[in-house]
Amino acid sequence: MSNVIALNALPRRDTLTERLPALIDCFARQRRVTDDVFWLKENAELLNILECTGQQVPSSALDAHAEFYADLPARLAFFPQYYRFLLSIGLDLEDLGLPGSQMEALCANVAKQGLPEAELSDLQRTEARRLLARRGSVAHPDAGLDDRLRAFINRPTTFALPNKKAAYELTHIVFYLSEYGRRDPKLDPEALISLEYVGILAHLDRNFDLLAEICIALRQAGQVPLPIWEDAVRQGLRAFRVAEAQDTGLSDAYHEYLVCTWAVSSMGHLDRGAAVPSGRCVFTRQAQDGGALRPLSAALMSLGHARSGDWGAMQGSVYAMLNDDAATLLFDTATASENFASFFQGFARASAVHA
Repeated sequence: MSNVIALNALPRRDTLTERLPALIDCFARQRRVTDDVFWLKENAELLNILECTGQQVPSSALDAHAEFYADLPARLAFFPQYYRFLLSIGLDLEDLGLPGSQMEALCANVAKQGLPEAELSDLQRTEARRLLARRGSVAHPDAGLDDRLRAFINRPTTFALPNKKAAYELTHIVFYLSEYGRRDPKLDPEALISLEYVGILAHLDRNFDLLAEICIALRQAGQVPLPIWEDAVRQGLRAFRVAEAQDTGLSDAYHEYLVCTWAVSSMGHLDRGAAVPSGRCVFTRQAQDGGALRPLSAALMSLGHARSGDWGAMQGSVYAMLNDDAATLLFDTATASENFASFFQGFARASAVHA
């Protein structure tokens, strides 16, 4: 008689370089069809990360995009509403080494048509300006654009409250102002505080996707993110699983997987993430607790008129209302940041209670 001990095998971990061919093929050929706008989004995000981190991509891996690249002029002509996705993919493919030189003419044509002038969002106009500038084209001048962007990010009170749309716009403004880390964005001190406030919220919420973007934006601004944040992002990446799945939906955590990979690369660590099998894959992360953001908000709201924006005076009452996990996460987050007290003053919203 023998005893058989079953072991749960750990998933294989590969460096980003080792994962590249399967990763590119997965997004280019396996998950969606090229006529799906989500195909454009996913592939634009992956290729952008590879290009801005200076990855050396094997030429054979880029072959998965050769047909799409060749068809770009026709796609731009028929789908001008997706010009930012299409330009981004084409520019990154050329810069990553796919043979071809058509993007200069396509950028010039987009500028001539004035497509960026149809954008209502300053963030989208900034992205369009950056894309066209990569091949020497110029969008219609907007003398006040940078001033408006900086006014938005220089208002920390905006970012002391949970607002994912504003938070992701903050990180992307830094990406564009810094040309994805290629130049100093010259952020004002107020903008750095805005980034820290969003980082505090993301860490409390255990939102590794947003926290990874904050860490990247800070490094692109010449800052070193709080070690506790970068440790959390690395742990988040290690918790991912990538599995072949032919018959499931694709509402998964692919974006978090990509930006955590990007963030870990920007830290200078040898990135070892979940290996990518061949075929149609889904990206999942191990289940986690709900974090401390919701319990903290609920506790503060329940205090009503007893609520104050003074963290020193409130912390005892707040900790007593949280379970052990939430209290520990809040304590770790608060003690790591020199600006937590000023963050809490806005987050508590006590002035509205006493108005």
